[in-house]
Parts: sequence; C-alpha cells; structure tokens
Amino acid sequence: MSDRDTRHKQSMQKLKAHVDEKVAAATEQRGLLLVFTGNGKGKTTAAWGTVTRALGYGYRVGVIQFIKGQWECGERERLVEDPNLEVAIMGTGFTWETQNREADTAACREVWAEAERMLADPDVYLVVLDEITYMLKFGYLDIDTVRRAIENRPAEQSVIVTGRNAHRELLEMADTVTEMQEVRHAFNAGVQARRGIDY
Repeated sequence: MSDRDTRHKQSMQKLKAHVDEKVAAATEQRGLLLVFTGNGKGKTTAAWGTVTRALGYGYRVGVIQFIKGQWECGERERLVEDPNLEVAIMGTGFTWETQNREADTAACREVWAEAERMLADPDVYLVVLDEITYMLKFGYLDIDTVRRAIENRPAEQSVIVTGRNAHRELLEMADTVTEMQEVRHAFNAGVQARRGIDY
C-alpha cells in the first residue's frame, strides 16, 4: 500500500469514528423546524424535495404557498395527485403585482387558516410554509401568531419555512437553518426563467 493510500485509509477511519460518534449521540426523536432562507435560488425547490421524500414513505404532507401559488410549479403539478398531499394556495400571486395591501392581507389570512388547521393535525407529518417570510415582513401576519402555531404543533410534525429574510424569532426557534447564497443568477444577466428548471 502506498503512503498516499495509507494516509487516505487513516483519514477515512478518523472520519468514520467521528460520524459514528455523532450518530450514537443523536438519541432524540421529534419533529423539526427547518428554515430555508437567503437570497439564493432553491429554497422552495429544497422544500419540495423534502415533500417528495416524505410522500415517498407514505406520510401526509401539507403545503401552503403564500406567494407563487398562481405560477406554474412543476413539482406541484407532478405531486398534486398524491392522496397524501394537500396544497393550499394564497392565489393572489406576487404582492408587487397586486399592490393591494388590504386584499393581500385578507388572502393571506384566509390561507393561514388552512395552515393553522394543518399545524394542529397530528396526522400531518410535514407542513411547508412556502414564502411565509414575506407575509411577516409585509405585516400580513404577525410573528406571535406564527410562532404559537409552530410551537403548539404535534410533537412528531416537522415544519419547513421558506423565503428571504427569515424573521429572527423563526431563526432562533429552528432546529436547522440553511441559507441559500447567491453567487450568480442567470435572471440578473437577462436570461428568462426556464420552465422545468426555475419553475
């Protein structure tokens, strides 16, 4: 065995011991709060990936889409026939298109009632609050209401929050926070969003 192969084997043995130790220490079983935030692309896509994973095991999943509901969504189109998936859509589209705070607030609160129902249902394994960060930022929902609903959810239920500029209280509550960092985005160079890639 060469010196390089020997060093590699020793390195992998150390890594395995470290990973095994972490696995052995992870003894708690409960639902999680995950936050996907940041300016980079992929927050909603990551959430839909987790939805697909949960559905693959036969779990019930609820998705609330606060912003992109009127847009085509390839993931939603592919999964919507799954009997274990329920999707509620705010339906007003992007708030910068509607420019009507009163109507947007009413639409948000209407779909939030669906989110509260899902967050209280012990049979729903995963709830995705897609782009809810904007609802908090614009004042359509208050953080106390959202925090209480998440805190009081069934112990085995996981929640994913997506959107830019996640509220600091959500970040503090979260078990896992992933920040998507934009290095470059084709749209900023004048390239149109691509069906099947961007939506």
